[in-house]
Amino acid sequence: MWRSLPEASASAPRVDLLIASLLGVSLLVLGLVLFLLLLYVVRYRHNSPIKRTDVAEKTFRFEISWTAATLAIFFGLFIWGSRLYVQLLRPPDNALKVYIVAKQWMWKAEYPGGQREIDSLHVPLGQPVELVMTSQDVIHDFFVPAFRVKRDVLPGQYETLWFRADRPGVYHLFCSQFCGTDHAAMTGSVTVLSDPEYRRWLAAVGTSGSLAQQGADLFIRYGCSGCHGGHGTVRAPSLAGLYGSPVPLSDGSTVTADDRYIRDSILFPRQQVVASYQPVMPSFKGVIGEEDLLKLVAYIKSLGAGNQS
Repeated sequence: MWRSLPEASASAPRVDLLIASLLGVSLLVLGLVLFLLLLYVVRYRHNSPIKRTDVAEKTFRFEISWTAATLAIFFGLFIWGSRLYVQLLRPPDNALKVYIVAKQWMWKAEYPGGQREIDSLHVPLGQPVELVMTSQDVIHDFFVPAFRVKRDVLPGQYETLWFRADRPGVYHLFCSQFCGTDHAAMTGSVTVLSDPEYRRWLAAVGTSGSLAQQGADLFIRYGCSGCHGGHGTVRAPSLAGLYGSPVPLSDGSTVTADDRYIRDSILFPRQQVVASYQPVMPSFKGVIGEEDLLKLVAYIKSLGAGNQS
């Protein structure tokens, strides 16, 4: 059935081959079991001349060989699938990041340049694209059958998904997790454009500034600059050069300042307190929406050493 779908991403042929192998091996095992059943049904049917009184010598060699062979085959398929799964979890360093916010019942996409669209996603041909996704309400699932990619989108955290579209065109986007009464209407499209077409599309879409620029305005509006700007009376960690760097915590552990860490530090500041600092930052949970959080994260990511408002 999946072979009727186009293989529009770099990972699609590998996923199809894995599924075909799983199906093929399963059919072979099923066929062998059915063959043996039919063989014994015919051989030991009623009025069969086969003697049933002779006691055969008991041996486990056949059972052990059969079990070991099937175990080795399926374990090999498991390792193959695990490696493919891990590869699809690790986006390349040069991947274009697009932010997705799911909401009953729509997909909202935001690009680094500040472009926005609903129920539609435009991506460049042949370039890795990393989606950073979160939900504003319930669990959704981002599913593009032609790319053979899907990922649950959970409220309260970031999930990532990446792909490289290798065929231009327009492909269906679905939510494959029941999310409410209009779940079936939560659809969209992914449009794959050549690089010149993609650049023209970006230029044609109106924007009020990049995500980082909009995040800078929010940084001031929500009062973050009062403590983290370096001019306040409250002693707070510097955010310059924070993104991607190790952060020592008060419990002795160390975390990397990625998108999830920054988001959680805004919403749940007392969960991971930076070493040598007091847990005085208030929580912004319920105050800042998911779209504004993405902009704040983008702004903090843009801060280099000595480049803080």
